[in-house]
Amino acid sequence: MTSLIRLCGLLVVILTFIPFNASAQSSDADSEQKAVLTAMLHKFLGSSDQREAHVIFWADDLVYTSSAGSRFGKADILSGFDEPDEAEEVQEAEDDGPTMAYTGEDVKVQLFGTTAIVTFQLVGTPDDGSEVKNYFNTGTFLLRDGEWRAVAWQATVIPGA
Repeated sequence: MTSLIRLCGLLVVILTFIPFNASAQSSDADSEQKAVLTAMLHKFLGSSDQREAHVIFWADDLVYTSSAGSRFGKADILSGFDEPDEAEEVQEAEDDGPTMAYTGEDVKVQLFGTTAIVTFQLVGTPDDGSEVKNYFNTGTFLLRDGEWRAVAWQATVIPGA
């Protein structure tokens, strides 16, 4: 009887350890994926003036809702990097505002298997010292073929920030 009690006790210890160990491994994997997504976001924000950054960051089937209320996709974003003709260059030179540097603050990543929700405050700092722009951003990412890509994006101006 004593050996049966010891065996049951050992079985309880083993069964208790297995789920704990699996959840620890899952937690490590989640932490790693959160770090990957956070680094990806910061790298993108630091190079968002480059076409290649957008090629890598956005999924081909992206739906982007801007802070101005318009919707567009990856192809529309990439077309903004196409070479303008001379008439467009003159118009753009007249319309261009200051160059903006973007950073992400208060980044939070929630993982749901191969889906991730990334929320953060986007801060746009103009190079001419004019007013800093603040936005709340929410991105939905899917893990496809081992790579995270943003499939949906929502940007909202933070009033009075």
